[in-house]
Amino acid sequence: MTQHTPQPEDVFAWIDAAERARERAGLVRTLRPRPASSPLLDLASNDYLGLSRHPETVRGACEAAERWGAGATGSRLVTGTTELHTELERELADFAGFEAALVLSSGYAANLAAVTALGDRGTLVVSDAGNHASIVDGCRLSRAEVAVTPHGDPESVRKTLAGHTGRALLVTDSVFSVDGDAAPLAAYAEACRDGGAALVVDDAHGLGVLGEGGRGALHAAGLAGAPGVIATMTLSKSLGSQGGAVLGPAKVIRHLVNTARAFIFDTGLAPAATGAALASLRLLRREPERAARVREVATDLYGRLTASGLTAARPVAAVVSVRAPSASAALRWAADCREAGLSVGCFRPPSVPDGISRLRLTARADLTGDEIVRAVGTVLRTAPAGATDR
Repeated sequence: MTQHTPQPEDVFAWIDAAERARERAGLVRTLRPRPASSPLLDLASNDYLGLSRHPETVRGACEAAERWGAGATGSRLVTGTTELHTELERELADFAGFEAALVLSSGYAANLAAVTALGDRGTLVVSDAGNHASIVDGCRLSRAEVAVTPHGDPESVRKTLAGHTGRALLVTDSVFSVDGDAAPLAAYAEACRDGGAALVVDDAHGLGVLGEGGRGALHAAGLAGAPGVIATMTLSKSLGSQGGAVLGPAKVIRHLVNTARAFIFDTGLAPAATGAALASLRLLRREPERAARVREVATDLYGRLTASGLTAARPVAAVVSVRAPSASAALRWAADCREAGLSVGCFRPPSVPDGISRLRLTARADLTGDEIVRAVGTVLRTAPAGATDR
């Protein structure tokens, strides 16, 4: 039988079939460039504290770029570490309650660095089924034995750890990005202590929102700085900038500097992003009430939406997740909201592990009462058939 060798123009023909399948399933994703100034009411971004355009944050970015240049110029181990990076690391660790911190180019890179540097062949990595894709990819790249446990199930974690001898770590989000629910951190920490495992927590959605003055979910749980506990986080949500960080004992941070490929072989975070994150962090220290305000807004959104018959997950932080009847309905719902002047997120498979599509609304500390009423009204007016129980 003669085997056909694809011609150059045919080597990507398989993409056409994949694209048609996505269209049939209502899962096509497109880039939608936004203007610098948008008339839309924003409940789609992760700018939880409303700091991405705050004058102090913007000034921090501009001053850093003017002083240090547009780029970091190299990896952190060559020329990419500035005095500004170390200043941010010191203040971030102090704020969140850890001994040391390491800043990377993104929150995604921070999770890759932490999981791959702490897990390798011979290590058991236990991962909550609801974890973010960056944790999932870190597990895959670690070459460790990976056990995925049911979402938010400490007893399953305990049983999994009990059957393993040797190094182990549990990796979990603190607040999960799909439904906005919280991990049982205290129970997870206890299971790790009993099983001799490290606990790695991605606090991307907790920093700036949970804990005293926004110090994060681990601080709120009394686990910040505890032995065997590591935090990863992003600078692109509450701090309104870009980048990520790993926080923990100094010896763990030194280990990452020497072994984490996502850190060693990546260009350092740009000075502008570093300066912006540092400015936002200092602003949050002065205005800790912003953390409480974003939680109030999320609770208000949830209360109004569910009182009107929509099914939503009760928020613990800034994420308010509203269920849609189908993937195509969710896509249409989000588009109708946009046409009505409201920007909301739309989560569909494979982004949702349970296969249930959702609108994702993110609360912001700077939303006014009138804007909350307007947002809820728009979501309700555009709701598809089957979205409400009334």
